[in-house]
Amino acid sequence: MPEVTLGDTVVHYDRTGDGPALLLLHGTAASREQWGPLTAQAGGFTVLAPDFPGSGLTRDGGGPLTVEALAAQAEAVLDHAGAEKAHVVGHSLGGVVAAHLAGTRPDRVRRAVLHAAWPATDVRQDAEFRYWLDLLETGTFARMLPLMAFGPRYWEQATTESNEQLVKTLETMIQPGADRQIGADRAVDLRPVLGRITAPVLVLGSAHDRIVTPAQQRELAAAIPDARAAEIDAGHGAPAELPDEFARLVLDFLSATP
Repeated sequence: MPEVTLGDTVVHYDRTGDGPALLLLHGTAASREQWGPLTAQAGGFTVLAPDFPGSGLTRDGGGPLTVEALAAQAEAVLDHAGAEKAHVVGHSLGGVVAAHLAGTRPDRVRRAVLHAAWPATDVRQDAEFRYWLDLLETGTFARMLPLMAFGPRYWEQATTESNEQLVKTLETMIQPGADRQIGADRAVDLRPVLGRITAPVLVLGSAHDRIVTPAQQRELAAAIPDARAAEIDAGHGAPAELPDEFARLVLDFLSATP
């Protein structure tokens, strides 16, 4: 697996395929493995999928994480992979990092898809994120995840047994640095950089997102000069809840002619 060092951080990333670079940035408590279903359908792209510090194989000094530092690490992956420019797709915290990269280094981003991203953390969100930290401490974070992440289409087909099995699976997938990534979530404020984005952007919202409100989605799209908005009939965790539909929306946008 390729790796690149930036300061005290050794960023590990997957590199697969051949074609224009596609940088995938995962969400809080997840890892690069989140992107398996999308990568499987992204033929014609060189997919670069890093782990944030505290996730997967990436290692650092263990201090607080910032969106700015995560964006710098994402750019370091592009440099290491020899990608002058890339399409960038991010989910949740990864979407925030993708937006920051597009706003601060517009020369590096061809097109961007921001799923479940938000412009600035408000009091309601911060209360949610503080609750997540409490759940991590008590070991019940995984039990909350399906309630937070999935929409009605999941619950219509779920059974008590299948949901319990999912919770057990999620317990093994929560990354050690989840608390540090939640710390970065709490400090999000993209408003100074959004107006500097020059790439075409798809602000992809989820119709049943409990974390990012419709008003925040509208604010994010309105602040980006060349943004279009779309919605998927899922919860916050759309890449896992509806992987095929999510991949179609993302890849259709990235493959569209200017």
